[in-house]
Amino acid sequence: MSNQKDLVYLCCANDGKLWLPDHSLPLIHASQLEEMGVSSYAIGEFDGKSVCYSYDSQAFSTEEFDSLRSQLHLSPTLFNLAGRAIQLDYMRQSQRYCCQCGGMNSFDAAHPAMVCDQCHTVHYPRISPCVIVAVRRGGDILLAHHRRHRNGMYTVIAGFVEAGETLEQCVAREVKEETGIVVANIRYFDSQPWAFPSNLMMGFIADYVSGELNPDYEELTDARWFDVNELPLVAPEGTIARRLIEAAQIQHEKEKRV
Repeated sequence: MSNQKDLVYLCCANDGKLWLPDHSLPLIHASQLEEMGVSSYAIGEFDGKSVCYSYDSQAFSTEEFDSLRSQLHLSPTLFNLAGRAIQLDYMRQSQRYCCQCGGMNSFDAAHPAMVCDQCHTVHYPRISPCVIVAVRRGGDILLAHHRRHRNGMYTVIAGFVEAGETLEQCVAREVKEETGIVVANIRYFDSQPWAFPSNLMMGFIADYVSGELNPDYEELTDARWFDVNELPLVAPEGTIARRLIEAAQIQHEKEKRV
């Protein structure tokens, strides 16, 4: 009888993808890793089992690697840990050299970070802060379509935080730049690590104040107001974008009952 305590989730990352045999995150015995000669590092725990990161991708078939997006059905905790593996792998690839002395960096699982072999400077993963916001106007929500979404999917407005900018300032700026709309009453909703490749999405809800829709067609292909109960194809479940859209629907229903 196998020992369930010996089971680990293996997050083997390579070039922004995960090893997903049978299209799922593998749950295997730790002894199998030793047999395969795969180096791994514990990065967390889920459901009483260790979650391990490995970059020994050469041990597995390249045809069995797929995007983290294919695992959005996972528990948020396990999904985020798989994303951590992607981000650590991105750090290994993008931070190979020390910015202090130019020496070669090596991965140090104890931090986890990259450490310079020459001057021993520690370089932690570079995380890019982003905002994502659901803008409400009564029973309507502002949704946009991006060029990269070729399936016709609409989603909420998002963008990167600039230096010296608060999160709330970023929300107001991004909405204004991308759609021409002025917003206020900006309030925090929730956050989600987003390993594409190393973002941290911070969600907000905001209220429309003024302005006519004037989409920035360099960023978007379309932006519209939609009735919260008559939505187009929107961001998939498991994303903070979807949760923001659902939160707008719930808030509208509560306001109708008041």
